[in-house]
Amino acid sequence: MFNNFPFYLGLLVVILLLIMLANKIKIAYPILLVLAGLAISFIPGVPLIKIEPDLIFFIFLPPLLYEAAWTVSWKEMWRWRRIITSFAFVVVFVSALSVALVSNYFFPGFSLALGFLLGGIVSPPDAVSAGAILKFVKVPKTISSILEGESLLNDASSLIIFRFAMIAVATEQFIFYKAAMSFSWMIFGGVGIGLLIGWLFMKAHKYLPTDANVDIVLSLLTPYIIYLAAEEAHSSGVLAVVCGGLLLSNNRHRFLSSKSRLQGINVWESFCFILNGLVFMLIGLDLPQITKGLEEVSIVTAIGYGVLITVVLIVSRILSTYAAVVVTLIARNFITVADSRNPGLKAPFILGWTGMRGVVSLAAALSIPVYLNNGNGFPQRNLILFITFVVILLTLVIQGLTLPYFIKKLNFKIDNDALPREEAYNQLRKELAEYALDYIKTHYNDHVESNTSLQQLIIKWEQHTNEIDNESIGKDLKEIYLDLLNKQRAWLINKNREDQTLDESIIRRQMHYLDIEEEKLRYI
Repeated sequence: MFNNFPFYLGLLVVILLLIMLANKIKIAYPILLVLAGLAISFIPGVPLIKIEPDLIFFIFLPPLLYEAAWTVSWKEMWRWRRIITSFAFVVVFVSALSVALVSNYFFPGFSLALGFLLGGIVSPPDAVSAGAILKFVKVPKTISSILEGESLLNDASSLIIFRFAMIAVATEQFIFYKAAMSFSWMIFGGVGIGLLIGWLFMKAHKYLPTDANVDIVLSLLTPYIIYLAAEEAHSSGVLAVVCGGLLLSNNRHRFLSSKSRLQGINVWESFCFILNGLVFMLIGLDLPQITKGLEEVSIVTAIGYGVLITVVLIVSRILSTYAAVVVTLIARNFITVADSRNPGLKAPFILGWTGMRGVVSLAAALSIPVYLNNGNGFPQRNLILFITFVVILLTLVIQGLTLPYFIKKLNFKIDNDALPREEAYNQLRKELAEYALDYIKTHYNDHVESNTSLQQLIIKWEQHTNEIDNESIGKDLKEIYLDLLNKQRAWLINKNREDQTLDESIIRRQMHYLDIEEEKLRYI
C-alpha cells in the first residue's frame, strides 16, 4: 500500500481535474471518472486495483447515506411517501424478479436463486450519479424529491433481496417463514437501532460540553457506529443510517450551535466529494481484476449477457414507473394522495430513465464469497461480477449522457409550485421581517427610544434588507438580536411544518442565513 502511495496521490489529482472538466462541459462526473478509471487500468505498469467489499460497505457507504439523509427534505419524503416506497421496494423487487427470470431462462447454469442474486445486485439505481446529472438540468421539484427519497431506501431493499438469495444459493433451500421473520427484523430492527443511536448522539451533542470541532468529529463517527451496530445485530445497516440521519437532520437546530452547523456543512461536503470521486474511479480501475477471473464463458458472450440484463433493467423500471402512476391515479378515488393531478407521460418516463447503477451494485457483487461452506466454488461468481460491471458502465454512459437530452426535449414546466422559488423566498423573508418587527415592538419596546442601533436595525428590516451596521452594534443589542434570531428560527420551523406547499429548501436557505448572522455577532 505504501509503495503505491504516489500513485494514489496522483489519482486524487486526476479525479479533481476530471471533476472540473465534467463541470466545464456539463457532464455528470461519475461518467468521466468510470471511463477514466477504465482507460488508466490498461496503462502498463499501473498497480492492480482490487476493491474489497468491506471498503465500500463500511468506509464509503455509511457517510454517503448519512450525508444524503441530512440534505433530503423529510417533509417532501413524507408527502411523496407512497410513490417513494413503491419505487424503493416494489420497483426494486420487480426489477430483481425480471432479472432473475431472464437470466434463469437465457444463461446456461443459472438457477432462479442465482438470478435473484444477480437481480438484487443490479436492481438499485445509484443516487450519486442521478444527483450529479441533475445539477446541470432543471426538473420539477416533484421528480427530484422522489429520486432523493428513493435513493435513501432502495439500497436497503436490494441488499435484503441479495442476502436472501445468497442464503438460498448456499443452502439450496428457502424457508418462507424464516425468511419473513428475518426480513421483518432487518427492517424494523434497522429502523429501531438507527433511531436509538441517533437519539443518543443527539443527547450527547446537546448535554456534553462540546464545541464545533467536537460536534463535527461526532457527526463523522455517527454513521459508522450506527451502521456497525445494526450489522452486528443482523439488521439493515443502510436503513439504520438513513433513519438515524433523518432524526438528527430534522432536529439539528435543537442540539447544534450555528458555528457547528456552518462548519459541519463545509466539512461534510468536502468529505463526501472525495469519497464519491474515489469510488467511481475505483469502479473503472477494477475491470482487469474482474475480467481476469472470467473463464466460464467468452468475453463476447459475457458482454452480451450484460447488455441483455441492462435492457431488462431499463425496460422493467420504466414499465414499473407507469404502473405505479396508474395505481396512484386509481388510489386517489379511495384515499388522499399527495398530488392527484395526472402526471402525463413525461414525468414517469424521466423517473424510469433515471436508473444509473453504481457503487452499491459493485460492492454487493464483490462481496460474493469465492467458496461455499462445503468447499465448492461459488457458482457463476465471475460471470455475475462481469455482468454487474457491464450494467454499471452502460447505464452510467447511455442513461447518464442521454438523460439531460430527454429532460430538455420533453420541455418540462419547472416552476410547478404555487410560487416560483425566488418569489417564494422573498415572500418568506418579508413575512419573517414582519414577525421580527412585531416581536421587537412587543418585547423590547423600552429599548427602541434609547438605542440608536436598534432603531437602525428596525429601519433596515422595514426595508427588508435584514442587515445591520456591525460597527455600531452594542452588547445590549447583541443580546436582543440573538434572542430575535432564535425566535425567527422557531417561526421558520413552524412555518415549514404548517405550510405543506412551501419548498423546504427555501426554509433551509433562510436558516443558513440566520446562522451566518449569529456567527457575525461573535466577531463584532
